Amino acid sequence: MSDTYDVIIIGAGAAGLMCAIEAGKRGRQVWLIDHMAKIAEKIRISGGGRCNFTNLYAGPQHYLSQNPHFCKSALKRYTPQDFIALVRKHAIAFHEKKSGQLFCDVSARQIIDMLLMEAQEAGVKLQTQVRINAIEAESGGYRVRTSLGDVCCAALVIATGGLSIPKIGATNFGYEIAKKFGLNVIKPRAALVPLIFDGTMLARCRLLSGLSCEAEVRCGKQTFSDGLLFTHRGLSGPVILQISSCWEEGKEIVVNLAPQQDVYERLIRQKQMQPRLHANNALMEILPKRLAQGICDEHACSGALSDLPNIRIAEIARACNDWHIRPIGTEGYRTAEVTLGGVDTRELSSQTMEARNQPGLFFVGEVVDVTGHLGGFNFQWAWSSGYAAGQSV
Repeated sequence: MSDTYDVIIIGAGAAGLMCAIEAGKRGRQVWLIDHMAKIAEKIRISGGGRCNFTNLYAGPQHYLSQNPHFCKSALKRYTPQDFIALVRKHAIAFHEKKSGQLFCDVSARQIIDMLLMEAQEAGVKLQTQVRINAIEAESGGYRVRTSLGDVCCAALVIATGGLSIPKIGATNFGYEIAKKFGLNVIKPRAALVPLIFDGTMLARCRLLSGLSCEAEVRCGKQTFSDGLLFTHRGLSGPVILQISSCWEEGKEIVVNLAPQQDVYERLIRQKQMQPRLHANNALMEILPKRLAQGICDEHACSGALSDLPNIRIAEIARACNDWHIRPIGTEGYRTAEVTLGGVDTRELSSQTMEARNQPGLFFVGEVVDVTGHLGGFNFQWAWSSGYAAGQSV
């Protein structure tokens, strides 16, 4: 093994692979290493095994960061269309599911194989199950002390991801390296993750476990619309994963279970036109049967609409259109799709991803404080940030 490389990249996930490919194409001698036996597991398991590899509408408005402008440069330099061109080059069939989300027709493994082929053609040396014992800055670059021996490089790229899904190898390694070299780290937390509850709310979720519906969910000034799923621990589904990135401990969320209906107006109208219609039957025309029955049971509304005063109908309507609930937490990194927070973007160049005060040290992908919405945006950040660094190392 050569003991000197132009570039060492730690982390062979989406961002690390992209960075290695671009650096290798520029003639750099690249060593790409990972501590796990299997690489790119997040790609493999994403999108139900079909990898939601980008989103046609990836733009800065779909990313969360202490500096919302930081992602603009990288996203502009390497766009969804650029990655789509690479996918087409390898004849990988894909489709748009909804809202610009692109998935492989066959398997996420095709994206991994594509990246590995590109890396091989670019001359990248890839090794797995490499343990990092220490990293030291020295004249002209860095010395990386590994389980295979000491290796030196002029440029070092940290592409080790965040803390989400530890069973596939997630660790805090990238954050520790950032701190070692004096970079600030925005406190990480689980994002794109189910929310959990206790007490009466938990009991209700358990009774409705497995039931799904379309919903609109608001937290503060942020609102998302998508599918909601009741689970034995609380709430999940795309709309809950989205809002979880905005939710903070102690805050409430507001759920509209019938976003296309003004439930109060509809029930009042039905009360006038069908006075003997039972409230639960009326509500079942708007919501799934079990959910409608649960709301009526909670508010003790079992009789005909004509027997209910309008104030009781208003209570039912609020439970549908304006349901205020307070989660006690999230399911954590075990099920989180991404990690919010990370290496402070004020410490990095938005054009190159290089640490401003530590020449030759780069951070890319999820380890950086840039987190996308659900729907392929986080993979696009991996491609874009990896490309930016790969063009600069």
